[in-house]
Amino acid sequence: MNALDYVVLLGSMLGIAVFGMWKTRGRRDLSAYLKGAGNTHWFTIGLSVMATQASAITFLSTPGQGYLGGLGFVQIYFGLPIALIIIAAVFLPIYRRLNVYTAYEFLGKRFDAKTRLLGAALFLVQRGLGAGITIYAPAIVLSTVFDWPLDLTIIGSGLLVIIYTVAGGSDAVTVTQKYQITIIFAGMITAFFILLSKLPAGLTLPDTLTLAGGFHKLNAVNFSTDPHERYTLWSGILGGTFLMLSYFGADQSQVQRYISGSSLRECRLGLMFNAVCKIPMQFCILLLGVLLFVFYQFEQPPLFFNQSSAQYLARHEASGQMNALETGFTAANADKQQQLNAWLNARHAGDKQAAASAFAAATDAHERGEKIRKQAVKTLQAANPGATVNDADYVFITFILRYLPHGVIGLLVAAFFAAALSSKAAELNALGSTTTIDIYRHIVKREATDAHYVAASRWFTGIWGAVAIAFALYAHLVENLIQAVNILGSIFTA
Repeated sequence: MNALDYVVLLGSMLGIAVFGMWKTRGRRDLSAYLKGAGNTHWFTIGLSVMATQASAITFLSTPGQGYLGGLGFVQIYFGLPIALIIIAAVFLPIYRRLNVYTAYEFLGKRFDAKTRLLGAALFLVQRGLGAGITIYAPAIVLSTVFDWPLDLTIIGSGLLVIIYTVAGGSDAVTVTQKYQITIIFAGMITAFFILLSKLPAGLTLPDTLTLAGGFHKLNAVNFSTDPHERYTLWSGILGGTFLMLSYFGADQSQVQRYISGSSLRECRLGLMFNAVCKIPMQFCILLLGVLLFVFYQFEQPPLFFNQSSAQYLARHEASGQMNALETGFTAANADKQQQLNAWLNARHAGDKQAAASAFAAATDAHERGEKIRKQAVKTLQAANPGATVNDADYVFITFILRYLPHGVIGLLVAAFFAAALSSKAAELNALGSTTTIDIYRHIVKREATDAHYVAASRWFTGIWGAVAIAFALYAHLVENLIQAVNILGSIFTA
């Protein structure tokens, strides 16, 4: 990154934060601070709901998922429209009629105080850990790629989101998310068109799709009933529906976003916006990864997209072994490129037999390269038994740094930070609200003024932000922490 990239990055992030604080200044009423001023329109609600779910890892890792596994990952979202329709028809009218601040306040009215406290406590533990991961996960990737100090990356991004969330409450989150997701979309669309322009000149769109399909990257729907298949239509519809019902219907970080509308109609339209747009959005991000795969069929990809893995091998393994792996991988990819160029020429000449033969040879060369990559992974894990190689997180950012112009690099990095901040702000806002309404006001201090509860909510939001930063700073001390927290979150959600 050069000076222009840093100007774009810092200007967009600080500008949005300052604007959010100015726009929502002077919030003293409890309802306005926790649920917003009550005049939020459906489009803003829809963007806010989308921004809360789409963290930085969505935009860092999903293209890598498309590069490695194709479009099949989109199936996990197939249950989302069903879940949002149920929430809009059943959950939302109840929340609006009871005029609750939190989803757990409803549990107290529907069942009893113990159920309310249990639901709130489970949410606080799960989302408190998740808020740390929201900071840590993108910070570890960006600090590794840019060689930034990890601790400063975590603290800087954490403090920025704490400041504007504490200052403006729910409306500050909603206002900033609207502009943050605009930056995200602008960055991803820019990357998409630049990537298309960098594909080989003779490669038409039908050629691109045929090549991707030949490598099984376009299999978006899997009708298999095999329980060992990870992504299928049936698991996406059945499991996805219940997962999204629990997340969007009972997780305060989402509930707080869509109960702030000016009317029940506006709230429902905001949810339906996500029901219609979420799957196409994820599909397009995965398609970006598929295009990256096609791009790297005509360019030399690195043996490890995460360069720290290659550097570790170079430092701790005999140079001859690392050189042999690199040489074999480069040769396999050069052979593949030669065969794909032959396939493209034969395809354009209408010689189907020659095209099929060249593509089969390219597939064989690709498989040789993948075997060498797997051998390199085994070599890395033998040298460092605690190492986990997840190149998906580094595919997109590697392309950005190597092939995009300065200024656009700053825009894309700003998009990643915008996604991290938008998710983190919603989580902190929900944690502060739940602590204030379901714990502090319900148990500690039942009778107090709105100003007192607003001040308490600000303090709790700041404390949860500090907890999240502390958790992120020490996250690297625990092996497989992200996987463990995801499992823990799934248990709580269930």
